[in-house]
Amino acid sequence: MAGFKDIANVWNNIKEIDLRPLRLDAQQGVRIALAGKAGSGRHTLADQMRRDPARLNVVAMTPVLLVDLDDPEAAIHKTANADLIILLINASQTNTAAERHIARRWVEENKNLLVVINEQPSSAIVDPGEQSLILEPWGTWGKHHVLTGDITDTNFISEQFSRRVIESLPSQWLSLGRYFPLFRIPIAKQLINDTCLSNAAYAVSTGIAEVVPVLDIPLNVADMFVLTKAQAFLVYKLGLVLGYSFEWQDYVKEFSGVLGGGFLWRQVARQLIGLVPAWGIVPKAAVSYSGTYVVGHVVLQWYLTGRHISRKQMQELYIQAFARGKNLAENLIKRLPKPKNKPKKQATKALPAPRKITKCPHCGKRPAKGAQFCHHCGQALFPTLPSQSDQEIIDPVE
Repeated sequence: MAGFKDIANVWNNIKEIDLRPLRLDAQQGVRIALAGKAGSGRHTLADQMRRDPARLNVVAMTPVLLVDLDDPEAAIHKTANADLIILLINASQTNTAAERHIARRWVEENKNLLVVINEQPSSAIVDPGEQSLILEPWGTWGKHHVLTGDITDTNFISEQFSRRVIESLPSQWLSLGRYFPLFRIPIAKQLINDTCLSNAAYAVSTGIAEVVPVLDIPLNVADMFVLTKAQAFLVYKLGLVLGYSFEWQDYVKEFSGVLGGGFLWRQVARQLIGLVPAWGIVPKAAVSYSGTYVVGHVVLQWYLTGRHISRKQMQELYIQAFARGKNLAENLIKRLPKPKNKPKKQATKALPAPRKITKCPHCGKRPAKGAQFCHHCGQALFPTLPSQSDQEIIDPVE
């Protein structure tokens, strides 16, 4: 059974690949501006972003830029360096001309903008017909996201709002989750899914080559390193997103009891079995997917509860994930480009049948076989030298 030393050896190999870019991405932070008029819900939304719905006792003190719209030019200046501007509009407003004006300015300057129309229960009651007229202009913005919902509703905030913000900052997930706890679990789940998909796709791509027995052994070793590296990177990125240490050594100590306690190495052994050509590409990809899925959720569960899941729970997770991985692998294989049909060979045109010359056109005597000149009179048997297609074979009459 593998122990602390074995898991440390894996991380020693991983640290040879520079982890500094990941650490820097998580450290740089993300600048979010909440813009809106008084009563739009800016302070409420800022407080929501600093809390984790799964752990209400976790509160971050991350600064958020609150921008008033009374002075549009000042608002434009304040948000110049913002990574994301969230424009809040109270759904009870009867006039949103000022918001539309400044939103157009931000769009013209290619700012990352998300419009949130806040439908809090405390909002004044507005006639439905009048409200539809208020909201209608925002429905034609196309690629610029417009979201409508109650910012005090936990489901709306943790699902719809979180998803839109994460989509708006695709290259800043590590810092977004680290400094704003609201986004930690959605980002963690997305990182797990992306790594599972990547490992399964890798297994499918290399599995096509590995069905050749001669190539199987060296590619097994390479696959074991690539897949295990991706899982270790996932552990490190999840730790950064969930607010833990920047030092990779701390993850070795924390997770050696689970990842080094046998599961990771049994899963690697299953990967090696999956590389046997007779077993097929689909099970191999399913093993890669399911092993990565379990590793990711062990980390996530520890974050949520402070406890590691049991062996039985890991086995149940593995079985469920294996079925998902199998379906994914089958779909990936279906989407692989089909080999093109070999072009049909063009039939070669038959050469014209050669003409036979029985006598010299000059002296009338029989020429020698295959001669170009008559050996009797010395004249050319053909007016000009023939081309290959017109060449005549001289066949003297017996």
